[in-house]
Amino acid sequence: MSGEGEGRGEGRGDGGRGGFGRGGGRGRGRGGRGGRGGGRGRSDENVWVPVTKLGRLVKEGKIQSIEEIFLYSLPVKEAEIIDFFLKDKLQDEVMKIMPVQKQSSAGQRTRFKAFVAIGDNAGHIGLGVKCAAEVATAIRGAITGAKLNVVPVRRGYWGRTSGMPHTVPCKVTGKCGSVSVRLIPAPRGTGLVSSPAGKKLMHMAGIDDCYSSSTGHTRTMGNFIRALFYALRSTYGYLSPELWKDNALTPNPYQEHTDFLSKKQIA
Repeated sequence: MSGEGEGRGEGRGDGGRGGFGRGGGRGRGRGGRGGRGGGRGRSDENVWVPVTKLGRLVKEGKIQSIEEIFLYSLPVKEAEIIDFFLKDKLQDEVMKIMPVQKQSSAGQRTRFKAFVAIGDNAGHIGLGVKCAAEVATAIRGAITGAKLNVVPVRRGYWGRTSGMPHTVPCKVTGKCGSVSVRLIPAPRGTGLVSSPAGKKLMHMAGIDDCYSSSTGHTRTMGNFIRALFYALRSTYGYLSPELWKDNALTPNPYQEHTDFLSKKQIA
């Protein structure tokens, strides 16, 4: 009987470990194959493959600046488009993280809501809001949302029009919920007269001097920064006399590059 047992053990090649040696070897082999597969995929990780017409035009260099997108009011559906033009200049700031709860049959379900602002300190600002089960996921989603919401901010002068624009061009107002925020032009050297959150947002937009006046329940931080964002966004909604001159209408980028867009994209 002992001879047959030894024969079976040698035939299995388990080194006298009752079959455990073979299982360990196979596990290591599978891990190695997985590692090689992961290595092959890394090179294509950061390559942007556009999925919208606007993304294709931007990647091919048909659109030279982000101002062309704003001029024709083209909707931006890919955050990589903003990265393409403003990647080195953009700064992001987490304005607020708050827990929100939903009553379910098993009790409360808690999630986290993140407000993130991004700006380049040169006339572009975006605000994103995202709710997720984890804080890191909410912040990542809010950053992506803020990039998709980037808007131009018009800057102007108080009094003498010399040097670079430094304040808002006129009195503007934004409202969200009960909170209403009014931005008033200020003389050069005044600084930003606002709450800490308001100062951050205006600094990101590239405004150096500004008075602010707010009413409503401004303790609700989400509504306050949204109202301020809407006020900054409305700076291009008012046509001052220097913008009255006629501008020739040029073709829409989609119309101008229709031959390029009609070609089938090869991934």
